[in-house]
Amino acid sequence: MEKLVREHTPALMAASFAMGFSQADAEELAQETFSAFLEAVERFESRSRLKTYLFGILYNKASDWRRKRQREESLNTVEGEFEKRFNARGMWANPPQGPEDSALNAEIQTLIEQCAEGLSASQRAAFFLKEAEGESAEAICNVLGVSYTNLRVLMYRARLKLRECLERNWEKPS
Repeated sequence: MEKLVREHTPALMAASFAMGFSQADAEELAQETFSAFLEAVERFESRSRLKTYLFGILYNKASDWRRKRQREESLNTVEGEFEKRFNARGMWANPPQGPEDSALNAEIQTLIEQCAEGLSASQRAAFFLKEAEGESAEAICNVLGVSYTNLRVLMYRARLKLRECLERNWEKPS
């Protein structure tokens, strides 16, 4: 058995490396291959060469390892998704929206767009670049060609006009 291991280990290791396994994984795959061979030695009927039989075991073990890794990675993905969606206390970080929320958001968005038509072009651009696109004040100043002070005035006036328009046009629940 020792001669068998010494003779075939380099070829099994090379095949493991060729399949993309690391040194440690390749060594473990070779060990598992020999272990599986010992368990199944009585089924070896010498219809193929011993090396071919060992490679068949190696490829099956490698396939098992890959499936196991994919399962583990998918579990890690599930855990990652869970952590993104819930806080440390197990509460929703961002609660999912139901159909009522979606309809309300669409209604609010339409109303904001209608109210934004009453803003000047520079006020509208400044507001949407800052609030919708999340641009920095410096970037907005560069795009619009205005000073930081002027940008603050534009944002103040845009917010004031939008709030007034929304208050006038929002249907109050009865």
